Amino acid sequence: MLRIKKLDIFVIKSFILLFIGTTFICLFIFMMQFLWRRVDDMVGKGLDLIVLAKFFYYSALALWPTSAPLAVLLASLMTFGNFGERFELIAMKAAGIPLTKVMRPLIIFTVFVAGLSFYFQNVTGPNAQLKLYTLIYSMTQASPELDIPESSFYQLGEGNEGVKYNLYVRKKDKKTGMLYNVMIYNFSDGFENAHIIVADSGKMETTADKKHLYLHLYNGEQFENLRQQNTGSQNVPYRRESFVSKHTLIDFDSNFSMQDGSFLTVNPEFKGMNKLREDIDSLDVRYDSIGRGYYDDAMKRSYNSTPLTRFDSIQIEKTRITRLDMDSLLAVSSRNTVEEAYGEAKRKVEMTASDLSIKSLTMNDGNKLIRRHWVEMNKKFTLSLACIIFFFIGAPLGAIIRKGGLGMPVVVSIIIFLIYYIINSMGERAAKNGTWEIWFGTWISTFVTLPLGIFFTYKATRDSAVFNADVYMEIIRKMFGIRTQRHLFKKEVIIEDPDYARIDKDLDALCQECEDYMRTHRLDRLPNYVRIFTNNEKDSHIRELSDKLESLVEELGNSKDYRVLQITNTYPVLLTNAHKSPFSNRWLNMLVGIAVPVGLFFYLRIWRFGLRLHKDLQQIVTTSRNLQQRIKELT
Repeated sequence: MLRIKKLDIFVIKSFILLFIGTTFICLFIFMMQFLWRRVDDMVGKGLDLIVLAKFFYYSALALWPTSAPLAVLLASLMTFGNFGERFELIAMKAAGIPLTKVMRPLIIFTVFVAGLSFYFQNVTGPNAQLKLYTLIYSMTQASPELDIPESSFYQLGEGNEGVKYNLYVRKKDKKTGMLYNVMIYNFSDGFENAHIIVADSGKMETTADKKHLYLHLYNGEQFENLRQQNTGSQNVPYRRESFVSKHTLIDFDSNFSMQDGSFLTVNPEFKGMNKLREDIDSLDVRYDSIGRGYYDDAMKRSYNSTPLTRFDSIQIEKTRITRLDMDSLLAVSSRNTVEEAYGEAKRKVEMTASDLSIKSLTMNDGNKLIRRHWVEMNKKFTLSLACIIFFFIGAPLGAIIRKGGLGMPVVVSIIIFLIYYIINSMGERAAKNGTWEIWFGTWISTFVTLPLGIFFTYKATRDSAVFNADVYMEIIRKMFGIRTQRHLFKKEVIIEDPDYARIDKDLDALCQECEDYMRTHRLDRLPNYVRIFTNNEKDSHIRELSDKLESLVEELGNSKDYRVLQITNTYPVLLTNAHKSPFSNRWLNMLVGIAVPVGLFFYLRIWRFGLRLHKDLQQIVTTSRNLQQRIKELT
């Protein structure tokens, strides 16, 4: 029996509040990006608030499935980051509640969000996108708002044949509405039959139906090309008319009207699953039929191939072609005949190549259209599945990082989503172009992010320090031989003072061991290459020496004397294995040694660490003698 516990309610409530906020934020960002791409189609069109409200409403419905994965990622990061920062996650684990049990109600909620995203993409999204792009198309066809700029040409009446009018105004009086030094180019009858009007001043107003501009022009001239009346003349005449006052109409429809967007329905982005499946089947049948027709035509015309079976012996005899001696034919033919034959052959080849090229373009376009439908169908699944995957990335990351708010989670979310978006866009483009297989191009982003979700979830449930900087710094130190420095300070409370008499004797013994080791092993010389890569034994002697040193350092750390602490801090931290074989496995050492370039690197590295160990042992001896001198002064 499913029971909803208080912990589940607490987790869901914390997540949902953040999810609603991140959804609005992400949706706003995507809408602003989309608006920025379409701002040129909207500016200067005099659109009312109802049209703008429809634009934002349809764009929100169309873009919500895209913003949902990012919202889930950001909300899960912030939720579990807050839990970790407020030590609530530690309290849950201390109570015996594992991380997977904390995530369980949110997993159910995320699956619901993924299903809702699929519904939007399959039902609501296609219809919203169709209406949105129909609205955008209507915006592009709408006439611009009447706002004539100064000292620049302003285009009016754009149609299928281009711009119909070009207006130029040198100066405007905004208070009276008067225009000065007006020039109008009328191209409504074509560019070759342009009408030019030049006036000293004028005034412009729209008609009551807002479909025409009414111009009042004063003190000017009109020039009209008369090419139509004298098409055969080299000197084209024109008609010149001077006027004191002239009135003219210019077509200008400032009313916004929705255009017919039925031609957009062929776009696969505006179709649901059932429609996509039906159209894919119909397109396959259609282009298979076209391809078979092209193939049969090519076999008949280009290759002169007749379908014969082994039983058509009579047809085989009739179609059998004997080999022609072209050289003998060319020798007895005239030069003109040969050139005509070559020209005819070249013409037929060019016509055949052109015909095949056109047919190839037709088939490529059909294949590309089919691939776009398949990509769009797979996209509905991948985008929905991304919500679940991003949750399994965000929630464990939040539990590991333990940083809430809008700082670190936002940065991590943006980086992960950008990687996903770039890979997804690249894959979809390659799938549409036919460079990659459809399943690989559309699902490559899922193949990349899914292992990340599994990895982070595994690390979070195991309380792994995957983002602990100290762990990685320790690995780097071991790799490059970077040592930590000792930092001993005077303790405020000392329970037991150091036994200086015994320590003095231990320092003598330590110095003797260091000198004997240096004398025996001769670390200042080049090591034996063969011995390094054929031996995997550890140096137990240097390890024991290091343990004795650390024991003495720990005891001297209880001293009340600043000079003793200062001298003790000069003791080096010994690396006990770096001067021996590179690996603990003998066969691996031999394999590395045989590979001379790699072996040479490790050989020089071991030699370097041997020299360092030699200097460290000398430093231990020097420091020990200084300590003994200070102990004598204290006692």
